[in-house]
Amino acid sequence: MDKQIKLFLEFLENDKKLSLNTLQSYKRDIIQYQEYMDKNGLNYLKVDQNDINEYFEGLKENDKKTSTISRNLATIRSFYQYLLRVKKIKKDPTIGVQSPKVQKKVPNILTAKEVELLLDQPKNIDLKGIRDKAMLEFAYATGMRVTEIISLNIEDVNLIQNYVVCNTGKKRNIPLGSISARALGEYIEKARPILIKDENVKALFVNINGKRLTRQGFWKIVKYYKEQAHITKDITPHVLRHSFATHLLQNGADLKAIQTMLGHSDISSTQVYMQFQNENLKDIYKKAHPRA
Repeated sequence: MDKQIKLFLEFLENDKKLSLNTLQSYKRDIIQYQEYMDKNGLNYLKVDQNDINEYFEGLKENDKKTSTISRNLATIRSFYQYLLRVKKIKKDPTIGVQSPKVQKKVPNILTAKEVELLLDQPKNIDLKGIRDKAMLEFAYATGMRVTEIISLNIEDVNLIQNYVVCNTGKKRNIPLGSISARALGEYIEKARPILIKDENVKALFVNINGKRLTRQGFWKIVKYYKEQAHITKDITPHVLRHSFATHLLQNGADLKAIQTMLGHSDISSTQVYMQFQNENLKDIYKKAHPRA
C-alpha cells in the first residue's frame, strides 16, 4: 500500500489546483487510513462498504469533528477513484458511504465602519507602518487567503492596470481598488527596497529582516492593529476575507464574480455569505417596491 499511497500523492501534487495545505491534509488522512488497515489486518484492495463504514464509525467514537470525518471520506474516496483509474481495483468501496452533514459556520465579519477603523491604524511614518498599511488594505481589497498573500512575489502585482495574479491554489487575477493600489505602490517604492537586504528576494511582503513574511507574522500584525483600534471582535486575516466577500455581496456584486475572486471551486462555499444579504435585501425591497 505504501507504493500506491506514494503514487497517489504524486498524482495529487501534479494537480495545480490543490494548495499545499490541502495536499498535507490528504497525506495525513491517507496515512491514518493506512495505519487503520495495517492494525486491523485489512487489505485495502479487498475492503467493502461495511469496512469503510466501520472505519468512520471509529472516527466518530474518537470524537472527531464532522468536518474532519467529511474531509477524511473525500480523501479516501479520491484514493479509490485513483485506484480505479490505474486499474488496481474493479469497484470503489466508498460508493454508498454517506458523508456526514457539515454544519456551515456563520463567518465572523466586520462592519464597514470597523474595517475603516482597523485600516486607519497603521501610520505612514516609518517603514513598518507603510508596509502594514499596504498589507491590511491589500488583504481587504483582494479577499485573498493568508497563504496566498505571503506567497506573492513582486512580479505578481500590476500597478499599471491595478490587479494581482494569485498563483497559489486556484490561479486567478484579482482587481485592486485605488486605495489599496496607492498604499501598495507607496510600500513598493519607499519601504520594500530598504527592508530587503538581498536583491534576489522576490517576496512582495517582507518582514523587518527583509525575508518573506510568515503566516504567524501576518496574524500578529492584524492582532496588534485590532487592539490599537479597540475592536472587541476576534479578528484574524480570514475575517478580512469574509468581510471582503460580504461587503461586495451587500453592495450588489454578482455571487459568481465573488466566487471567482475568492478562488472557490464550488459556489456553495460562496453562498454562505448570502445570509448576510437578507436584511439588506429587505431594506432594498421596502424602498423600491411600490406596494411594500
